[in-house]
Order: sequence, then structure tokens, then C-alpha cells
Amino acid sequence: MFNVKAIFFLPLLYTVFAFYDNNKDVVELNPSTFPSRVLDSDEIWIVEFYAPWCGHCQAIVPEYSKMAAAVKGLVKVGAVNADQHQSLGQKYNIRGFPTIKIFGSNKNKPKDFSGPRTAQGMVDELFKELKNQVQAKLSGKKSSSSDSKSSHKEGDPKDVIELTDSNFDETVLESNDMWLVEFYAPWCGHCQRLAPEWAEAATELKGKVKLGALDATQHTIMSNKYNVRGFPTIKFFPRGNKDGGAEEYEGGRTAREIVSWALEKLAEFTPPPEIEQVINSAELKKACEDHPLCVVSILPHILDCQSACRNDYIDILKKVGNRFRKNQWGWVWAEALAQPQLEEALEIGGFGYPAMAVVNARKMKYSVLRGPFSYDGISEFIRAVSVGRGSSSPIKGAKLPEILDTEPWDGKDGQLPVEEEIDLSDVDLSDEDSPTQKTEL
Repeated sequence: MFNVKAIFFLPLLYTVFAFYDNNKDVVELNPSTFPSRVLDSDEIWIVEFYAPWCGHCQAIVPEYSKMAAAVKGLVKVGAVNADQHQSLGQKYNIRGFPTIKIFGSNKNKPKDFSGPRTAQGMVDELFKELKNQVQAKLSGKKSSSSDSKSSHKEGDPKDVIELTDSNFDETVLESNDMWLVEFYAPWCGHCQRLAPEWAEAATELKGKVKLGALDATQHTIMSNKYNVRGFPTIKFFPRGNKDGGAEEYEGGRTAREIVSWALEKLAEFTPPPEIEQVINSAELKKACEDHPLCVVSILPHILDCQSACRNDYIDILKKVGNRFRKNQWGWVWAEALAQPQLEEALEIGGFGYPAMAVVNARKMKYSVLRGPFSYDGISEFIRAVSVGRGSSSPIKGAKLPEILDTEPWDGKDGQLPVEEEIDLSDVDLSDEDSPTQKTEL
């Protein structure tokens, strides 16, 4: 298996084309289609999670395609570009590429395929899964997939915000939140079936994306403005949308599909985080207490790493922050030795700079970057922390450390302090003052 710590390489060819776009036997999946195609299906699925830049993934394409043709009509075969659709990769704890999982009778607990990555090896494993499923049906056991469907998670209808012609502008268009709005009719059967799914999605997306509902038969101004011609019609409103523009929602109608679509939009519209310098306590609290987690970096002293060097490190942080912007974490840095209590509390910096830790201010715990301070090294670290992997330690004192007030970096190279020249012109060095002169008693 290719480990994601390997050197990142992204050829232009693979940023444009997915591996299996032209293969009718392999379904390219994404967060919007995955729930309905795979999780809600009664069929067995084998799914490859790949990255376009991964050499091992490229090498497996012929065998995977051969296997897909062989099991056509018996097993569904899918593929996910996990580098592009990171939410799916994180959901299924993808740590390296390619990772192949089999979604059998229990879709909530897919099996990792660890056999030979040949067409025959994958077919053999799939036939075992088919046999187990047939035996379960013969014995009269219920499949765990149907059990999972019956255990539908209840949403709170109160999490769906009721909208009207009079409150729409203030509540939706003038807010700083992202919105999905359902335009419905009380007599519409499709709307009634959507209601519990809409409530469940609203509950799950609480604090991230807001879900509203507007009775288009009563509040016709807004329904006419947004050209509502059928029910239910769902529109997406990005944050800061004062011009009133809306995008048509074309995803699925289950809670899973709605949530997946909304989270993809959240990632798309979330701006990259600012990489702020810790120059006072307020900066650290803002980054760590106002976000789920915060990334704290200690960069080398300006005399050890001049402006070009420091900007290179900050650029790495910006790129990684942009890649994981949907996490909505805080990102800060401090100069080596400028914040000694911060370094001591997180136990970073003592073995060299640059250094990094991710802080959970709610639990007062932190995890330290053990790998290289590089795009790939930090990306793998952030990915691991995102899915709860890796060790963590309690912050000393169970509180954020004290921060010294310092001047922000001016963006310039460091300068050694100018040493004062000692003027010896007024010093009398005659023999009579010499310490070696003998004194008569």
C-alpha cells in the first residue's frame, strides 16, 4: 500500500480525468452519490479509494477493471477519488492508497480487502462474501443492512427554521451562514416524505449549514422570486449572499445525501484560514477557543531562518490550511523562544525548529507532529488527527499557557545587534597604575 507520507506528486493528467471515467463496469462515486448507490443498496459493493498521483493506484487499474468485468451482474464495483473527496476518505479512515473495502451485508461496517491485488484475488474474496450472504438468507437471518435502515436516526424538527416572505431577507440573505431552503406545499406527498429526512439533516448539520423551509403556497413572493414550479424545490444560498442569488440543489433526498452535499459545499465556500502570529493571549484564545481545534507552529528564530526561509514555512502552512479548510480549525505560529511557556506547555521546540502541535482547547489536550515539517508530513498529521488517530497528551496546568506580548514580525530579515565600540582613549595605562608594580612597605 502506498503511504500518504510519500512525496506528493500531482500530474496534470490525473487532476482532469478520473481513473475509471471511461469504464462502464466501474462506478465513479462521490459524497453525493455514495449514500444512495452504496449504503442504501442491497447489493454487495467493492470500492477502491484512490489518489490520482499514487503510482500503486495507477498500477492496479488494469486488474481492478478486469475484476469489475468478471463480477458484472453479481457485485457492484465502485471507485472514489479520496484525494478530491476527502470527506469520504476521512469517514472510512483511509490511511493510504489504494485502500479497497467491501460493503457487504452490513454497510456500516465495511471489510478491508487485504488479499492479493489481482483480479483473481479480488474475485475470490467477493465470492466468499456472496456465499456468506446467501447462507445468511437460507438460515433466515436478517441482513444487518436492513437492520441499519430500520434504526433511522431521528432529527429534531425544531432544527428546521420556518421561513416567510417577511423574514426571508433578514434570516437568509443577510446572514453569514450557508443555507439550504426547501420550498414546499403542505398537500405535497413528496414534501411529506422529505420532512423527516430534512429534519435529520438539519440536526446533523447544526452549527455548519442551516436548513429552512418555506410554505410556497402561503408565501408566494419568495417562491415566485426563485421561480419555484414544483414541490419540493430546494435552493442553496451561500453565506454573504446579499444579492439574493441561489443555486439549484440537485442532490438526493435522503438525510445522508443532503448532509454529504451540504458538507461538500461548505468545503467549497469556506475560505482558507489565516495563519496568524501569536503576539498576545487574545490571538491564541481566538485561534483555539473559537475553533474545534487549533494548529500551533513554532518557526525558527529570524536569525536562524531569514525572511525567505520563514515565508516558505508560512506558505506550507497556508497550503495545508487551504486543503483542510473545511475543518475550520485555527492556525497560528510563534517565533522560537518568543513564547517559552507555550513551547513548554505543548512540549515542542526542545528538539529543534520548526515544530507543531494540534490543540483541543475544550479537552485541554494536544498532539505533536512527529514527522517532517513539510506539506506531505503536515497533511498526513492533520488527516490522522481529524479521524482521531495518534496519541495525545494533557496540556500542563489544564489551561492555555500565558502568552508574552511581543511585536509582530515586520516581514524583514533579522539583523544582529550592533556592538558598542569601547573607547579606551581616556584610560591611563602608565606603569604607576600597573597591577604588577611593586609597593614598598
